[in-house]
Amino acid sequence: MNKDEKSKQIAYLTDKISNASIFYLADTSELSADETSKLRRRCFKGEVSLEVVKNTLVKKALENIEGKDMSPFYDLLKGQTSLMISEKGNEPAKIIKEFRKKSDRPILKGAFVEEAIFVGDDQIDTLVALKSKEELIGEIITLLQSPAKNVISALNSGGSTIAGLVKTLGER
Repeated sequence: MNKDEKSKQIAYLTDKISNASIFYLADTSELSADETSKLRRRCFKGEVSLEVVKNTLVKKALENIEGKDMSPFYDLLKGQTSLMISEKGNEPAKIIKEFRKKSDRPILKGAFVEEAIFVGDDQIDTLVALKSKEELIGEIITLLQSPAKNVISALNSGGSTIAGLVKTLGER
């Protein structure tokens, strides 16, 4: 790869990473061709982009990102690295965890999820437990609706009792 190709690849990676609010770095070495193909299919099904990248180019791309400190990722860029980009914060973690039931790879190197940085494979369970933006909004709406539903229900059930009580008192 000549200097011009490298600079184009760095610009491509910088653009891709800076526009992604969620990305994971994983070690997919030692996966057979068949396992790699299965991982790629699973990522495609989960709407996760998977791309094997060169460590030096990713490091330069991370250094080019303005306004975000990506230095915790620099030490992780050793060995084979795959870049996983998703719209859902926990989807790549779910794919990695599911895939590791049958294999010891991929190993999570690090993740960037909505301004939070997670480093190390021990963070996989934390990342799997993260809820997506849509799930959180749904839970908040449910919580907000719950008291209103209780009040309306109480008024509806008590309304017939109060009306009956007023009618009875009026008849006396």
